[in-house]
This record gives sequence, structure tokens and C-alpha cells, in this order.
Amino acid sequence: MKRFYKLFSLFVIFIFFQTEINAQVCTGALGDPVINIDFGRGSNQFGPPLLSNQTDYIYNAGTPNAGQYVITKNTFGMHNSERGWHQIINRTPNDTDGYMMVIDAALNPGVFYQTSINNLCPKTTYEFAAWINNILNYSGIKPNVTFLIETNDGILLSKYDTNDILESTVSTWKRYSTTFTTSNETDIVLKIVNNGSGQNGNDLAIDDITFSACGPEIISSINNVGTKADLCSGESETYVLKANVGTGYENPVYQWQENKNGVWTNLDGETSTQTTRTFLNATAGLYQYRLNVAERENIGSPLCGVFSAVLTIRVTQQPNAAATSNSPVCFDGQIRLLTNNINLLPGDDVTYKWTGPNFSSADRDPIISNANLVHEGTYFLTVKINGCTSTTQTEVKVTPKVIASTTFNDITICEGDVIRLEASGGDTFKWLPSENLNDPNTATPIASPKKTTTYSVTVGVGACLDTKNITVTVNPKTTGNAGADRRILAGQSVQLDGTATGSNAKFSWSPTDYLDDPTILNPIATPPADITYTLTISSDCNTVTDDVFIRVFPKVDIANTFTPNGDGVNDTWIIPAIERFEKIKLEVMTRYGEKVFEANSFKSWDGKFKGNDLPVGTYFYILYLGDTAQKFSGWVLLTR
Repeated sequence: MKRFYKLFSLFVIFIFFQTEINAQVCTGALGDPVINIDFGRGSNQFGPPLLSNQTDYIYNAGTPNAGQYVITKNTFGMHNSERGWHQIINRTPNDTDGYMMVIDAALNPGVFYQTSINNLCPKTTYEFAAWINNILNYSGIKPNVTFLIETNDGILLSKYDTNDILESTVSTWKRYSTTFTTSNETDIVLKIVNNGSGQNGNDLAIDDITFSACGPEIISSINNVGTKADLCSGESETYVLKANVGTGYENPVYQWQENKNGVWTNLDGETSTQTTRTFLNATAGLYQYRLNVAERENIGSPLCGVFSAVLTIRVTQQPNAAATSNSPVCFDGQIRLLTNNINLLPGDDVTYKWTGPNFSSADRDPIISNANLVHEGTYFLTVKINGCTSTTQTEVKVTPKVIASTTFNDITICEGDVIRLEASGGDTFKWLPSENLNDPNTATPIASPKKTTTYSVTVGVGACLDTKNITVTVNPKTTGNAGADRRILAGQSVQLDGTATGSNAKFSWSPTDYLDDPTILNPIATPPADITYTLTISSDCNTVTDDVFIRVFPKVDIANTFTPNGDGVNDTWIIPAIERFEKIKLEVMTRYGEKVFEANSFKSWDGKFKGNDLPVGTYFYILYLGDTAQKFSGWVLLTR
């Protein structure tokens, strides 16, 4: 089966415009350029200078000024002001390392470039062409260039004037061309003359200077259809390559050529305007042919003949496409269908067609969003490259929606208790935070939190996940303290120092006797005798009790007179009930502060000091009752 291209034109948009300005353009077929002056290429910003016999201008490996030139990749940074140069690159397409010649023209007209062109063919028409760019970004003196083609003896073969090359708002390369015919000479000289004068402008760039043979018009085709045909590897086909050659040569001869690894090679015996190419079990590759036409005496020279358009038979390897996907896919996720094992060459025409459950697409790697169970199934991929087709398929699995579930959303425990957490809905489980869990990677970990904690569990089926939170509220343990035991004197009151902790704690005192409010932590007690009170605290977690003992000492009455005269009546100073106190301190002093009696336990005082009777008088005392922290002071009259 035959497959053919449609002819098409491909326009590439550069960062500059390109225009062709024709004078005498070759209207027939062109040969390969016998000369192509593109000023070389390299990795450095600037190229080497020209030979000394090629220009009188001065080389400046930087920014040229009047009468100077530079061989460079671009003009970046050169005269980059508002009234300066366009910032351009060399003209050669797809060769960012190529150089061009940039000229800041001299003040006076003159030749800025010349070179010898050797080994041309006699009595042959050639087309000369060059690309020029007025690099001014403002309106200044216009470059005006003349091309002179002369013999070595100075005989003019052709002269071509560009006239003023106008500036433009964007960088614009323009192609200028002319034709000339040699007689018997084979060596010529090319001179490029700057006709402009003055300093305000007159700056240009030049690149890609070519000489190509010009001959009759040649119209070529494959099977009378076009210049390109397609075939799939393993198939067989015969193609007729034909060229219609116009007039122009007196005695033309023909030679078909094939491009082998970039070298055009003559096909033995194929010397007419038609040839047949047969492909049996074709091997993938690009097969290119052209017809060389020349005068009989010049057919052996590649510099003299012209060539037809290239005829291309493209044999494409049968696609070995592989359809894959990111299956299994999570519910509500993205299904990514992938085309693998596709090796494309420049110019290949490729189409993709995906079909599947409720789906079709012409994208190479389509994406299906919000995946659900209706998208599960077989997906077919058909890849067509240059008419050669292969079909493959892939299975897509969609994991049902993962829904994490727990036995409760929140729960309350008491401090020190443990709780069993429980989740379901998947195959894997991950609890956070993991502290105080016996195993954070199980569905049922045992938690022993020390404070209220919110746990997050991530439930998974494969890579598909869902998360659920539960909160464990930890109530503090109930504690209580009735306070330290207390000692008071009869008739006194004391405030109890009860303390308690716990959630929703309630407390009570028993017995309730002699308490102003037995339902508060700090009631006031006024017991007439020794008593023990019990504090009971109840909360959400537990109940505790604690006791406090209140010791009630008798009231102390201190007499202020005694008569130690030996009559047996009131001979000693006594303090009733003092023996009930375990810790006392008694001091008696004269009015001048002299201590006459001291005791840590006391029954009576006989009015003596160091075994001698004290004189009648008033004495002062201080009594400390350590059990109650009470202090008494006053006077006592000693009389006889």
C-alpha cells in the first residue's frame, strides 16, 4: 500500500526577520553552494580576524568603532543605547555558535571585504547571494553596498548595488542576490564596497555569502505525486522517480544520486531523467534521491551542475508503543495514561488515539481527573507514525474510596487509666502522635495518655488514604487533704486548711458539729473539746478522705496576787490547768527587767530567787503556750 506526504511549508520564527531582495535571481535549479562564507563557528564569543588581504578595516574583539570590524556570534552589549545597535545574533539558522562579520563603516567609502573564488567552471552561470542587516535601531546614515565580481585581471563580470538598506524597528536580515556567467576563467575575485559616508550610522552585519551554479528548471516527483513518500518497515513497494528538465543547457547529461550518510553518491547506470527504486521488506530509514544535471563536459565536477529538489522516501519503523498507566488509582485521584517506547524523528507525523470506559482522547499522555469505579477497565492505545499503526492496551484499577472509621469520636478517662483505640476501613493504620501508644501501626493500639490528647489515624488501602481524629480527655485523679492538725484554746475558733483536686469535685466535712459550713474546703471550726473532722472529696474519677485533729486546751486564768508568808494560805503562785499543756515557757522579771524565775514546766512558784525570799512588790511575767502558740503577759503582786 502506498502512502504519500502532502507538501507543506514550515515557517520558523526567529528573534529577527528575514527578507529576500532579488536582483537577478536564478529562476532554474541551483547547485550545491560551491562557496559558503559564513565566517566560521566556535565556542568563544569572538572569532579570529580575517586574513590581512581580505580587508583594510581594523579588527576589534569587542565593540567596533568607525573603520573597525569584529567576527562575533552576536552584538549583545555593543552600542546598546537608545540610539545604538540592535542586539542580534548571527543569521545562520540553528547555529548559535556560528559567527558573522559586524562592521562599523569607515567615514569614507571603500572596500571592506574581498576574497578570491577559485575552481569555478567555465561558461557556467552562477548565482551569488549574501545576507545583510542594517543594525541601527534609529534613523541614521544608511548602509549602501556594492558587490563587484571580477576576473583576476580586473574585468568586471557583474556589479550589484543594494542601494540604501533601510533601518527597521526590529532587526531584519535581507538577502541580496545576482547572477553572472563565466567565460573561460575559473578564478574570480569578490569585492564588497561600502558606498556610505559619515559617522552617524552606516553600520551593518553580513553573513552567509554563497556562490551556486544556476541551471535549467527541474521539476521532480515520486510516482508523479510529490517529493515525499511514506512506507512502513517490513512492507514492499516500487517507486518511480522522475524529473522534468527545462531548457538551458546545450548538451545536458543526467546522473541520479543517493544521500548515504550525508554524502551524495552516484547511482550506477542511472543516467536518464527517470529511475525506479524498489523496496523489499523495507528497513526503517530515510532514503533521499536527487538528479544532477550538467553540460556534458562538466558532469564530473560537483561545482558545475545543478540538482533537482530532493526526493525522500521515508520508511518508518512499525510503532512499538506500550500503553501504561499509574494504576491502581485512588478514588477521586488522577488516572495518568502513558505512551512509552515512542522514538520520533524530526518531521515525523504522529497521532494518538486512546479509548476506554466512557473515554476517548487524542493526547499522547491524557489525564482523567476525579477517578471513580466507572473508569476501571481496559484502555486501548493506537499510535500512527507516518501512516504506520500499532495498537496496545493497559488495565486500570480504581481503588474504592477509603473511609476511615473509629469506634468513638471522643472519650473521657481518668488520669493513669488506659484506653483501647480502634479504627477500621483499610489494610494499614498509622496513629499520631505515637507517644504513649503501645503500637501506633495497628488498628487497635492501647493508649495511656497523661493529658488530654487528640489522636489522628490514617487508614490506607495501598497508596489510598483517609484520616479520622478522636479525642481522649484525661480527667485528673481526685486528691484531698484535710490539712495539718490544729491546737486551740477553749472558746477559740480555727479555719481548716482543706485542699482538693478532681473533675467536678464535691466535698463535705463530718461531723458537721461546730462548723460554720461543712460543704466548703475551709470552714471555721469552734469545738469546745478535742475533735477529729473527716474531709470527703468525690469527683468524676474517684472518692478520697482525709482527717484533721483539733486539740482544745482549757482556758488559762492567771492570778495576780499571792502571799508566800508560810501561813499555808496562798503561799505559792499557781496557774490552774497549766499541766494540760505540754510545751510552756514562763519568765518572771522585776520591774527593771531582771529575770527572777524561769521554767519550761510549771506547777507553782514560791516567791524565792536563788533560795532567798524576794521582797514584796510587783513582778512581771511572760507565758508562752507552745501547744497553742499563745502568749500571755501581765503582772503579779507578791505580798506578805
